[in-house]
Amino acid sequence: MRLLGNLIWLVLAGVWLAIAYVVAGILNCLTIIGIPLGVQSFKLAGYALWPFGRVVVGRPGAIGVVSLIGNVIWLILGGLVLAVLHLVVGLLLCLTIIGIPLGLGSIKMARLAIWPFGKAVVPAGLVGPGDTVVVGPLGAR
Repeated sequence: MRLLGNLIWLVLAGVWLAIAYVVAGILNCLTIIGIPLGVQSFKLAGYALWPFGRVVVGRPGAIGVVSLIGNVIWLILGGLVLAVLHLVVGLLLCLTIIGIPLGLGSIKMARLAIWPFGKAVVPAGLVGPGDTVVVGPLGAR
């Protein structure tokens, strides 16, 4: 099911969202201060390209002033645009029966596009019952 979901996602939205993240990453890497933002954007491009079978969890050690500052700068320098792109893609996917689960997943991924620092993308099999799952392509396992 994950393979089928990822293939449908790849064709309908994944490629375009991944390209948007890569473009944002390249633009952010043009400045010294933007390099950490660019690296984060490249990580999110991989998740946007092939999301099923992976979930986003909070990193306990990364919640602090540095993550807050990174998230605020990220929001200003591209995160808001990427989140709106996820919302638009999600709404367009929800226009078809097959696209509804994918659209809901894209809408959930908009939260990650706004505030990515302090979170990590991990394989779904590594998340235990006591772990806090932030968001997945179709919610928690």
